[in-house]
Amino acid sequence: MNINSIIRRAQIYRFLTDALLYPTENWLEELPDLYPIIEDLGLDNLKPSLACFLACFDAGKAGAAGKAGTFNLQLTDLQEEHRRTFGLTGSLCYETELGMPNEYRQSQEMADISGFYRAFGFQVGGEQRERPDHLATELEFLYVLSLKEAYAAEQGIDEHVEVCVEARRAFLRDHLGRWIGLFAQSAGRGISPEGEGNPYLWLSRLAAAVVQEDAHSLGLSIENRRLDEVRPTPLGQDISCETCPVNALQEE
Repeated sequence: MNINSIIRRAQIYRFLTDALLYPTENWLEELPDLYPIIEDLGLDNLKPSLACFLACFDAGKAGAAGKAGTFNLQLTDLQEEHRRTFGLTGSLCYETELGMPNEYRQSQEMADISGFYRAFGFQVGGEQRERPDHLATELEFLYVLSLKEAYAAEQGIDEHVEVCVEARRAFLRDHLGRWIGLFAQSAGRGISPEGEGNPYLWLSRLAAAVVQEDAHSLGLSIENRRLDEVRPTPLGQDISCETCPVNALQEE
């Protein structure tokens, strides 16, 4: 893969990172750039999800052709849709909230994810601090890996390129690739056919398609597990929902 293609992949991961966080800025300004990137990479498998995603913004044929379209949702609309899709606390967006047998295994997985980050100097923090296993954090790590890969390729350091590629393969195999499909399914749970104009529903499916396409390019086969076959990770015995402020809000 040439350097331009690596940078293009990084741009997709950067877009998904920003778009899947709780919005504090209107990321729709960057949306018109997404289709040309996917077109340039020849990722035809992503176009159906992308077309449905663009349709949420009345982009119509203009958006599908890579033009600006009419992306007319306001920031408050995006925030409302984010809460409606992912919940008030965004609990659907965390890898270790699904499928772990207990809180100890959850801690082990979190430590493994953090180990990937430390190995490449990726620090979790900033104004929107999230857990290491948050979907946007994992996507941002793949963005950083792609940039490091592009830099190593530009410098002609083949062994560093291979290190980045192997890290991406391992991270997709052991973490993001294992649960991104479950995340996309959970985003659609409870949404009626009338609600399929929700941009985050299609953004979730687009993110899953991007990750699966990237895994396929690395020779990985992603297991498509069904959400109803995976149990939520149980809470620790010392954790109770009774005192949670969110629970109090729901009772009002």
